[in-house]
Amino acid sequence: MDTLPLLSITIFLPLLGAFGIFLNWGNKGDNARWVALWTSLVTLGMALILWKNYNPMLSTFQLENKFQWIPLLNVGYHVGVDGISLPFILLSALLIPICILASWTSIQTRVSEYMIAFLVLETMLIGLFAALDFIVFYLFFEGVLIPMFLIIGIWGGPNRIYAAFKFFLYTLLGSVLMLLAILYVYFEVGGSDIPLALTTPFDPKVQIWLWLAFFASFAVKIPMWPFHTWLPDAHVEAPTAGSVILAGILLKMGGYGFLRFSLPLFPEASAYFTPFVFTLSSVAIIYTSFVALAQTDMKKLIAYSSVAHMGFVTLGIFTVDAQGVQGAITQMVSHGLISAALFLCVGVVYERVHSREITAYGGLVHRMPRYAAVFMFFILASLGLPGTSGFVGEFLVLVGAYQVNTYVTVFASMGMVLGAAYALWLYRRVVFGALVKPALKSISDLNWRENLIFAPLVAGVLILGIYPSPLLTLMETSVAHVIDQYNIALDSNEMMIKLNKVVDIALAQ
Repeated sequence: MDTLPLLSITIFLPLLGAFGIFLNWGNKGDNARWVALWTSLVTLGMALILWKNYNPMLSTFQLENKFQWIPLLNVGYHVGVDGISLPFILLSALLIPICILASWTSIQTRVSEYMIAFLVLETMLIGLFAALDFIVFYLFFEGVLIPMFLIIGIWGGPNRIYAAFKFFLYTLLGSVLMLLAILYVYFEVGGSDIPLALTTPFDPKVQIWLWLAFFASFAVKIPMWPFHTWLPDAHVEAPTAGSVILAGILLKMGGYGFLRFSLPLFPEASAYFTPFVFTLSSVAIIYTSFVALAQTDMKKLIAYSSVAHMGFVTLGIFTVDAQGVQGAITQMVSHGLISAALFLCVGVVYERVHSREITAYGGLVHRMPRYAAVFMFFILASLGLPGTSGFVGEFLVLVGAYQVNTYVTVFASMGMVLGAAYALWLYRRVVFGALVKPALKSISDLNWRENLIFAPLVAGVLILGIYPSPLLTLMETSVAHVIDQYNIALDSNEMMIKLNKVVDIALAQ
């Protein structure tokens, strides 16, 4: 354990801020906003300190904090980071203060509760990416649902109750199956420590069922087609900041789960189900792109585009190739920045016009030139323009996929063309054309707070697009370690099958 538990401080600092707001419950409004903002900014600073203290040349978990939590059951509090989890912790710590700033004027009811929900959510998100114990991971994984359910259900749109319950029930159902698989692993390993489980081989026949149980949870979270139907409803009804967190971080929980558990724990099952995942990924990329083209609601269009982009992620992960897996992680981080920015762009005009319908807009460039420039930048980044982070992630995924299956690569490439179609169609309808709608005649451009919100997202997309080396270096050793574990397990299994055949032949003779 570190002398100073930096990681645990980073995890629970937002919870401390939430408790501070709770103690000052009677003082509504600005106090809660400022406490939440400063708490999230300090948490971001702590996350950057974690990055500074992390050694990317080591494949082991670092900055670990560990102690026995329930000795009788051999369950411990164990957290740590590697090159796969740290990028998502940094992403979570970056987006939460942006969400708080984005909600500064739009949320006027029950402000204290709203800020508490976001700070609790931040603790749950950082905790699940850092968890190295199955029980701790499951608690954080399910804990995310509670504040997100409240954010959608209390501060959402007219159909918020329906959307909140659909989101909660969809994700909870898959997680129950994962809990059963965790219990099996717990009894098989003799404890709930994840690093211990990663060194324990499981019977290939049992792996099939365990893989499917984990898949049921992760496929809904990411979400993969056809488990994606909760996402458009949740996005449409959620407040702007809720959509930012949903698309920016919550969708990454499924991809992270595949990398942390499915590949290293169940390599034979992962290899067996790879064609199945490739098929679902290809369908997701093409089908949801066509569905996005048919949308009239801006939020729904961006939500369906997220499903398509997550298809690239699952495709890259299951290539189990250095370029493919690194591309999948890069795509997740990139999508976290770009989709968050696109939902914020929708939020900017929604606050002014109170409509998400594409037909309610047109000609915004005449009144909002700064907004038009920012919106164009993120639209081009979402379709993978070279020089933006969207290009780096998709290019690496396609390179990795091409070495495994050329047909899947062709389908994925078609998705990029369709992505350009619906993204540019959206931009043309909203920004260009004549300014004829009466509600747009006096619409105002981005203010200083909105400029401040978009600045770090623009910088992040540009830096990762022009110079992705820091992110790739951060994850390289950890990704190589996961791939090596996967290949060694497959090779040893093949050797055992051949040896058993030789023994059977010798016995028969």
